[in-house]
Amino acid sequence: MNAPIVPIPDAILASLPLADPSWRPILLDGLHQLAAADPGYLPALAADHYLPTENRLFAAFSVPLHAVCYVLVGEGPYPRAASATGVCFMDGAVGELWSDTGLSKPVNRATSLRNFMKMLLVADGQLDAAATSGAALAPVAAKARSGESISTLAQLQDNLQGEGFLLLNAALVFRPHVPPPVEARAWQPFLRTVLAALAASGAQLVLWGKIAEQLKNVPEAQALGQLSAEHPYNLSFINHAGMQGLFGPMRLLRPRAGKNAG
Repeated sequence: MNAPIVPIPDAILASLPLADPSWRPILLDGLHQLAAADPGYLPALAADHYLPTENRLFAAFSVPLHAVCYVLVGEGPYPRAASATGVCFMDGAVGELWSDTGLSKPVNRATSLRNFMKMLLVADGQLDAAATSGAALAPVAAKARSGESISTLAQLQDNLQGEGFLLLNAALVFRPHVPPPVEARAWQPFLRTVLAALAASGAQLVLWGKIAEQLKNVPEAQALGQLSAEHPYNLSFINHAGMQGLFGPMRLLRPRAGKNAG
């Protein structure tokens, strides 16, 4: 896509340093594509209050371009400042994953994360798909806390990114007065630029929810493998065969040799 050069607000450019250097020219091109499609969008965003804060707009792009094997796309950032990290699905308010009786209270409050965790446990054979709540989780948590599992969400993010996951959202920002589908439409030219950069990589596009699935038919997505599922806030996600087949062999809840310490 060719587009005229449109100035990008400094407040938006200030978020580029958190991205790996391999991504920065691509992200800048993506911003120009977005600005060409909607010249008023980025200036209005820069003058507004949005999540994530602390210049974490492009935090997901810490994974180098050459290391990306999967592009996981969710809806948008968590609508809470403590939770929105700029990395899809990684709730900054969650530390420990486990409690004495099952999943930790912060995980249980984060519905999508809770269902993702349960899906991983079912896929790993640690939890019966017919009994994923209450007392069924107590023995799983006991084993996990004995050292058989990672213990924090930061370690889960490390494991996902170690498998080559670029953890994006269809809308890179959240604002309470802008509907997420509207925000996502504005960011689509940017995401198309990201997907175009991965066209020859053999990466797989993993789309969670209807907003993310709007990317299925863009031309740049056709060069990538695709796998879709309902958003993880749906209980049915726990038993999604496609997600179990993708994530199960990765054993994401298991510690990595030489990593996940502390």
